[in-house]
Amino acid sequence: MYPNLKMQLWRRGLRQNRLAQILGLDESLVSRVLNGFREPTGEFRSQVAAVLQQDERWLFEKSEDPATPLPDPPCAG
Repeated sequence: MYPNLKMQLWRRGLRQNRLAQILGLDESLVSRVLNGFREPTGEFRSQVAAVLQQDERWLFEKSEDPATPLPDPPCAG
Protein backbone atom coordinates (compact mmCIF):
# COMPACT_ATOMS: atom_id res chain seq x y z
CA MET A 1 0.00 0.00 0.00
CA TYR A 2 1.12 3.52 -0.74
CA PRO A 3 -0.73 5.78 1.71
CA ASN A 4 1.20 8.90 0.68
CA LEU A 5 0.24 8.39 -2.94
CA LYS A 6 -3.40 7.82 -2.07
CA MET A 7 -3.40 10.89 0.18
CA GLN A 8 -1.96 13.10 -2.56
CA LEU A 9 -4.51 11.86 -5.07
CA TRP A 10 -7.27 12.64 -2.57
CA ARG A 11 -5.85 16.10 -1.80
CA ARG A 12 -5.80 16.95 -5.51
CA GLY A 13 -9.24 15.49 -6.13
CA LEU A 14 -7.86 12.94 -8.59
CA ARG A 15 -9.48 9.56 -8.88
CA GLN A 16 -7.52 6.58 -10.12
CA ASN A 17 -9.44 6.54 -13.41
CA ARG A 18 -8.39 10.15 -14.09
CA LEU A 19 -4.78 9.38 -13.17
CA ALA A 20 -4.89 6.44 -15.58
CA GLN A 21 -6.18 8.75 -18.33
CA ILE A 22 -3.44 11.31 -17.67
CA LEU A 23 -0.77 8.60 -17.78
CA GLY A 24 -2.31 6.85 -20.78
CA LEU A 25 -2.58 3.58 -18.85
CA ASP A 26 -5.33 1.07 -18.20
CA GLU A 27 -7.27 1.87 -15.05
CA SER A 28 -6.91 -1.72 -13.79
CA LEU A 29 -3.11 -1.39 -13.82
CA VAL A 30 -3.25 1.83 -11.81
CA SER A 31 -5.71 0.21 -9.39
CA ARG A 32 -3.45 -2.81 -8.84
CA VAL A 33 -0.48 -0.56 -8.07
CA LEU A 34 -2.44 1.75 -5.75
CA ASN A 35 -3.82 -1.21 -3.81
CA GLY A 36 -0.48 -2.97 -3.48
CA PHE A 37 -1.16 -5.91 -5.79
CA ARG A 38 1.50 -4.91 -8.31
CA GLU A 39 4.90 -3.27 -7.97
CA PRO A 40 5.16 -0.05 -9.95
CA THR A 41 7.88 0.29 -12.56
CA GLY A 42 10.42 3.08 -12.33
CA GLU A 43 8.74 4.79 -15.26
CA PHE A 44 5.33 4.62 -13.57
CA ARG A 45 6.80 6.10 -10.37
CA SER A 46 8.44 8.94 -12.27
CA GLN A 47 5.31 9.76 -14.24
CA VAL A 48 3.08 9.79 -11.16
CA ALA A 49 5.56 11.93 -9.22
CA ALA A 50 5.64 14.42 -12.11
CA VAL A 51 1.83 14.59 -12.32
CA LEU A 52 1.50 15.10 -8.56
CA GLN A 53 4.63 17.28 -8.31
CA GLN A 54 5.87 15.29 -5.33
CA ASP A 55 8.99 13.42 -4.35
CA GLU A 56 8.89 9.96 -5.92
CA ARG A 57 10.46 8.16 -2.95
CA TRP A 58 8.01 9.75 -0.52
CA LEU A 59 4.99 8.96 -2.69
CA PHE A 60 5.92 5.30 -2.93
CA GLU A 61 6.84 4.63 0.69
CA LYS A 62 5.09 1.44 1.68
CA SER A 63 3.00 0.96 4.75
CA GLU A 64 1.64 -2.34 5.94
CA ASP A 65 -0.92 -0.52 8.09
CA PRO A 66 -2.82 2.05 5.99
CA ALA A 67 -4.20 3.60 9.18
CA THR A 68 -0.70 4.73 10.17
CA PRO A 69 -0.11 8.21 8.76
CA LEU A 70 3.29 8.99 7.33
CA PRO A 71 4.99 12.37 7.66
CA ASP A 72 4.21 15.23 5.28
CA PRO A 73 6.18 15.39 2.03
CA PRO A 74 9.53 17.15 1.94
CA CYS A 75 9.42 20.71 0.68
CA ALA A 76 10.19 21.03 -3.01
CA GLY A 77 12.68 23.64 -3.86
